[in-house]
Amino acid sequence: MSEHSVVVIGAGPQGLAAAAHLVERGIDVIVMERGTGPAAAISEWGHVRLFSAWPELTDAAARRLLEPTGWSTPISGYPTGAEWVNDYLAPLADVLGERVRYATTVTGVSRQGRDKVVDGGRKSQPFVVHAIDRDGNESRLIARAVIDASGTWGSPNPAGADGFPALGETQASSSISYRIPDDVSALAGSHVVVVGAGHSATHAVLRLSELARRSPGTRVTWMLRRGSAANIFGGGAGDGLPERAALGTRAHKMIDEGLVNVVSGFRVAEFRQDGESLTIVAEDGAVVTDVAHVFALTGFRPDTEMLRELRIDLDSTLDAVAGIASEIDPNIHSCGSVSATGARELAQPEQDFFIVGVKSYGRAPTFLAMTGYEQVRSVVAHLAGDHEAAARNELVLPDTGVCGGSGDFDDNVGSCCAAPAVLQIGARPVPVG
Repeated sequence: MSEHSVVVIGAGPQGLAAAAHLVERGIDVIVMERGTGPAAAISEWGHVRLFSAWPELTDAAARRLLEPTGWSTPISGYPTGAEWVNDYLAPLADVLGERVRYATTVTGVSRQGRDKVVDGGRKSQPFVVHAIDRDGNESRLIARAVIDASGTWGSPNPAGADGFPALGETQASSSISYRIPDDVSALAGSHVVVVGAGHSATHAVLRLSELARRSPGTRVTWMLRRGSAANIFGGGAGDGLPERAALGTRAHKMIDEGLVNVVSGFRVAEFRQDGESLTIVAEDGAVVTDVAHVFALTGFRPDTEMLRELRIDLDSTLDAVAGIASEIDPNIHSCGSVSATGARELAQPEQDFFIVGVKSYGRAPTFLAMTGYEQVRSVVAHLAGDHEAAARNELVLPDTGVCGGSGDFDDNVGSCCAAPAVLQIGARPVPVG
């Protein structure tokens, strides 16, 4: 077994930023990434354009590490996922060099010689990180601290409204996708359904509506669980991220043009195969028929199986780190009303183990990259013994103008933010790849 000061799980934006902060503070680190390259999850949605601008997508310690190589910070524009990887994350991983190990899947994290039940001497024992490489070879790493930045990309929520796959959903898997589509030309002339109310669903609806414009006979149905479509268009002029607002205004325009049919209050209970097409049945018996393909974009959830021998504290509602759950509940907060969360809030019962990045948010949908960068800055400062820096808040977040939560699920009454009074349909459209 090899021994390191800190093991970081995941070579995405927060994992690589954590490594940069650790290197800057002279702390030994190994990053373990299951993909074959950096930011493997982002590469899978590389065709999607982000609504955060370049200044919000890079970390300060990472910039300081990169700049001596001749790399310069992108200062304007909204990159696609592929551009984010190619122009920032891949160069950062290259600078970190052999500290990043690819095609290595972490299968478990534990205390050396202690399963979850054992109290005796627990805090004095280092962590053991269990891993397996692409050839099936197992390895063990000893670490003083572990930062889990593995994300949630591998665990999409199902289309079923109760959190489990709907009846027939697994059997219909060849006709259901859980990612934002890229090339949708094969669906021309067919009936396509998008399930979900977040930004990923909006991206998919926009891509499909353009197909409907080009290919008459293409039908797009946007299926919402909530009883009203009022909040799906975002914050309009009140949104601190204008490109995010533009997604909503474009979607509103596509609906007004008749390119998209919105069905609200539809909670998927069953998929029925009718020859080459699907019939989707709601919990109340409503049906949508003659469906060729479904894009189920209902969010993600964290996979904590590899942490089963650690003592971790997650919120019972959001599956988020318990210490930040009240700050990120989408029924209460928008992005801008979320306070910065650092080492103190992210602390777990297992001393020197931290969950950061989108995984720390559990099922909450309001995560922004710059929030994750502030998390890892604080966590690494804590691990370095710089408690003043760990406690400092260096983050200012943009507001959404409208919350992403369900409010009172059927009608949105009681949601924390009101929908904007006027949606400016003429806002500059944001390309999506």
